[in-house]
Amino acid sequence: MRILISNDDGIWSPGLTILRDELIRKHEVWVTAPDRERSGTSHSITLHEPVRFRKVEDRSFACSGTPADTVLYALLGAVPVKPDLIISGINRGPNLGTDIIYSGTAAAARQGALVGIPSIAVSVAPVKAPFPYRQAAVFIRNNLDILLGLWSADHFININFPADPDSPCEVAITHPSRRIYSDRADEYISQNGDKYYFLSGEAIHAREEEGSDWNALQSGKISISPVYLHPMNHEVMHMYQAANFRTDEYE
Repeated sequence: MRILISNDDGIWSPGLTILRDELIRKHEVWVTAPDRERSGTSHSITLHEPVRFRKVEDRSFACSGTPADTVLYALLGAVPVKPDLIISGINRGPNLGTDIIYSGTAAAARQGALVGIPSIAVSVAPVKAPFPYRQAAVFIRNNLDILLGLWSADHFININFPADPDSPCEVAITHPSRRIYSDRADEYISQNGDKYYFLSGEAIHAREEEGSDWNALQSGKISISPVYLHPMNHEVMHMYQAANFRTDEYE
């Protein structure tokens, strides 16, 4: 199988390297990843300046753009082959629930799925060492056929691994949770009066919901979530359809 790997932690991320080394044993693996950390860049793409691809190793390219750029431009010809599968990760730290709105890891997988290529985002729960990269990489390698069989063109697959999966882990099929953010902007005023802000805050939590990706990780399970590509809100659509908007006059 021909696999393209990307991420948002950068081309030299240990998670990416371990995943590549595990998959290359049985598959043809290509890498296009940002030339530096691009966490939190969401699905932004570069439109008004060129994107550079620099070969750093055999079948491995560092991209000056965003995670979504690495996949977008790779599929448009920056890489001389078309992959059968795209995997984004392995990310340092979880990508749960509404985090995937901000996540560059999720964006790289979403970009592949948008053009009809099976795509998987992979993350591990810890934000500090030790990271279970090897266990996650082995799980992905052992279950590629199953994951490909489950994929369809309307979604990408988001997988999160718990902090300590040394013993055999149960797999939970989950839905994205509703994350709870406690953001704070720390202000710094320079000598010339300019204001600078640094984002900080408390640890991110989530609503307790049965079947959510957050609950699965809290229970020590591997979370696998199919994430729908189309952003339609079915639950409130009827309310908008019933509204009587005024279009009779403009002042």
